[in-house]
Amino acid sequence: MNYKRNFGIDCLRGLAILLVVVHHLALPFRLPLGPSLLKDWLPKRLLDAVSFNGYEAVFIFFVISGFLIATRIMERDGGLDRVNLRRFYRARALRILPLLLLTLAALSVLALFGVTGFAPDGDRQSLGGLLGSALSFTFNWYEGRTGWAPAGWDVLWSLSIEEVFYIGFPLLCLWLPRRLLVGGLIVWALLLNPLRNLVPAADEVWREKAYLPGMAAIAWGVLTALLAQRWRPARRDARAMAIFGAFCILMVLGWGELVHRHLFKSGMVGLVLGAALMLLAFHAHPPAPRAGLRWLARMGSLSYELYLSHMFVVLGAVGLYRGLLGKEQAWTFTVYLPVLLVCFGLALVLEKFTSRFARQGSCAETEAKRELIIQQ
Repeated sequence: MNYKRNFGIDCLRGLAILLVVVHHLALPFRLPLGPSLLKDWLPKRLLDAVSFNGYEAVFIFFVISGFLIATRIMERDGGLDRVNLRRFYRARALRILPLLLLTLAALSVLALFGVTGFAPDGDRQSLGGLLGSALSFTFNWYEGRTGWAPAGWDVLWSLSIEEVFYIGFPLLCLWLPRRLLVGGLIVWALLLNPLRNLVPAADEVWREKAYLPGMAAIAWGVLTALLAQRWRPARRDARAMAIFGAFCILMVLGWGELVHRHLFKSGMVGLVLGAALMLLAFHAHPPAPRAGLRWLARMGSLSYELYLSHMFVVLGAVGLYRGLLGKEQAWTFTVYLPVLLVCFGLALVLEKFTSRFARQGSCAETEAKRELIIQQ
């Protein structure tokens, strides 16, 4: 089945991947925007909002992922309780594994050559451990036990959370009664903050990358998909929901410390709620494509390719800048647009590489449907 792209959802996903790429470039020990010449022209709050919300953006990804996966199951199979396991796992494998294996091969070559940012640093991590945990979707757990992974590998933690969820989720859809499944998802979603707080603040890595809080954000997306199946708000109501959802996200990204201090430390809940409201509104009334935002929507459609590949470009740009200008930070802002353009170009190339596997999967599914019709 070919799915028609939703311009609004693609833009939301594009915003998320943009925040991730910029965050990884803007870290204080790389090429921060704060000390650059932009500090004299732009407010510090705006620079901080652009620079330091990559982690929050990943949780927006989680909500979008849960929404899209659940929606496609219901459209393709007629309901979560009728999910075709073979087709589901095959589709996930064809989407995830080709690019993941290519990325791991490139990471391994750079690690073997001892390239900074890709080679394990210290006795607690090894190339075998990094590869094994990435392939078994336990990368976040591996980092929790051994410390921060090399920068080039670190992005794999969120993929581990998503794929472990999607290994078990279809089974729960088939095994659990619908009311129990929905009730469990609601409880799980509402426990997002308590689940994060279970991990002591001193355990910085695991607190950031534990399975259950990330899966709670995915549960928000699944619940939003279930609600979207039953309720289609009027266009005016959907517009109001989208505006309020954007306001929630903007508050967390721009005024997160105020939300944390005055709204019961509910920043992450506000973030996933905002994303859920925007998804519900965009699904009910898909926005018409706008020329000025097509680039953002295209980034959203390339989000997986961008996410797995951008650190190659980011670390290369950091090394090149340092080689030319050393510790001078006044001109760091000049690197951002070229980096984004190179990341975009690389993602386009990778999309062509992975699209052949998606076409193979689509052809196999069509052939299976034809065979079923003949048998009937």
